[in-house]
Amino acid sequence: MSAFGRTERRQSVAERRPSVPYVPEVIPHLAGLEKPQSHSLNMDQCDVLIMGTGLVESILAAALAWQGVEILHIDSGRYYGDSTSTLTIKQLKEWCVSVNQGRVRHFEDAQLYIPGNEGNEHFNSKDYGIDLTPKILFAKSDLLSLLVKSRTYKYLEFQSLSNFHVFENDCFNKQISNTTKEDIFTDQSLSLVTKRHLMKFLKFVLQDNSDPAKKQVLRDNKNVPIDQFLKNHFNLELPQINELVYSIGLCNKEDTPSPAGIARIKRFLTSFDVYGSFPVMLSKYGGPGEISQAFCRSAAVAGTTYKLNTSLTDYDPQTKVARFSDGSSVKINEKLIISPTQIPRFLQKSYQEISEDLPLYSVRRLVAIVKKDCKEWMSENETSAIVVFPPNSLPTGNKSTVQVIIQNGGSGVCPEGQAIWYFQTVESGGGKAKQDLDSAFEKMEASILRESSADIDDVLDENDFTLSAKGTPVVINSFKLGESLQNFVPKEKLEIVCKLGYVQKTFVNPDLSNIVSANEKNNVALRTLYDSENIIFSNMPSSEISYDGIVGDCKLIYSRVTGSDEDFFDVDFEDEEDNYNEQHEITSDVVSDEVSSNVVSRGSMDDIEEANHQPFGAEEMEL
Repeated sequence: MSAFGRTERRQSVAERRPSVPYVPEVIPHLAGLEKPQSHSLNMDQCDVLIMGTGLVESILAAALAWQGVEILHIDSGRYYGDSTSTLTIKQLKEWCVSVNQGRVRHFEDAQLYIPGNEGNEHFNSKDYGIDLTPKILFAKSDLLSLLVKSRTYKYLEFQSLSNFHVFENDCFNKQISNTTKEDIFTDQSLSLVTKRHLMKFLKFVLQDNSDPAKKQVLRDNKNVPIDQFLKNHFNLELPQINELVYSIGLCNKEDTPSPAGIARIKRFLTSFDVYGSFPVMLSKYGGPGEISQAFCRSAAVAGTTYKLNTSLTDYDPQTKVARFSDGSSVKINEKLIISPTQIPRFLQKSYQEISEDLPLYSVRRLVAIVKKDCKEWMSENETSAIVVFPPNSLPTGNKSTVQVIIQNGGSGVCPEGQAIWYFQTVESGGGKAKQDLDSAFEKMEASILRESSADIDDVLDENDFTLSAKGTPVVINSFKLGESLQNFVPKEKLEIVCKLGYVQKTFVNPDLSNIVSANEKNNVALRTLYDSENIIFSNMPSSEISYDGIVGDCKLIYSRVTGSDEDFFDVDFEDEEDNYNEQHEITSDVVSDEVSSNVVSRGSMDDIEEANHQPFGAEEMEL
């Protein structure tokens, strides 16, 4: 009988942990973007085969490996990350070709535009790290708790993000500049009545979810869209509603139910002051791809064997022998976990049959690398910002929100003086979605050119200045434009390094309901092939702009492998780390030692209590 199928008592974590930590002879090189190393496969059997080094698969590899499970982790690509990769421009070119040839499942219509003649680009490909599925990390989230608990954050460097902006009335404005009681009452742009309504709403949001009055209100309004709820129940006006729902809450549709919308807004508010006066962080040098590599490092230290540029060519469910493209074969004692982009030909029909009744959701993405650092849109000493275009705010009449993550050279993803704009929308119509993204790009292009133009001094007047905290005059940035600056037409044009557009498909609902309340009917990861119960298909990344839902997705598959998620990363990592450090003298060069005022210190993470944070909406969804 298989090790995970036994009916007798399963060994405890302590019983299954080896007395001496296993240290592999070869820990795969994960730092480089262009040419990560691979090593020869030298094993005849393993417990679990994981195909694809995406974020979910990498977390699973580490979680299982630290419980003593022998893992073989492969990827058909020549780099780590799979569908959550961080790629150079050269790798993007190759990826686009593969997508358009139909060799990368769940991605389509990849278009890469690079100005200038082919082969005459004036940039170094390795200077760029472009995320295929960019995401932001809330300070109070289950993934960040896991990064702290597993000590994986020690392989990473994080930077704060505090600027969230909303576009409306054909310009960028920020109606709610802060979210504390003191800040609201000192905001001169808000009337006294509006301040009272806002304070009443924020008090409601921050109430404990077990409060009977709050639970009743949410029950009564469970089918009411969040924007209507804010208008009818708290008398808030459109500018405040847009800021709360789409900028702070990051909702992507008008019909977001009130409980889910409230949970999203609470996620933002409760993330302040966890690690500093900001709600969100981004990992430096890349997003999900960088975090995937960190978990791969952890898994490698725990004994996982890695092999890149390798795919599965055959699997016999009777003998449990898997054969690979390099000619090797390995017996898989327990499970095969397969990423949707790594499915071998002989399993594609089975995958289609097992998932054909699931709704497929589209995420249209646009990536633009511009020769502007966009510091005008960021807080002092920060390197990133968020911009949202609420429904019906664009000339195209967008029905879904367009969300934009902006990162400049200070985040390590592009050269200094440049920035990467990541646009996304869940608009279902392909042509309409592309129009919405192009329109949002044009609005941002016009805005940054107005603000950064050398000719701007000729049109500014006293209405375009405000006083800083120190009493010195400061030009109001384009998110609070005066009329003269709004109508200013700059002479220069925005220089583009490259633009990339593509569509991603996923079975994960944009509201994450089939992760929070997963079952065999709504989640492909819980379905079983009729001819092989050992094969598990993981999900594609969701359209959610944050990392919410990732850990829940991992636990679903972890439970299928082990029977329970009770010991998910239930390991004393401090002891393991101390032991490993003594034997191998690991130094701090595993992570960058660069010091920046917006870098979140690793010490602050050590000091934070490792609370078991639930993904947003977990409690509200139960209503």
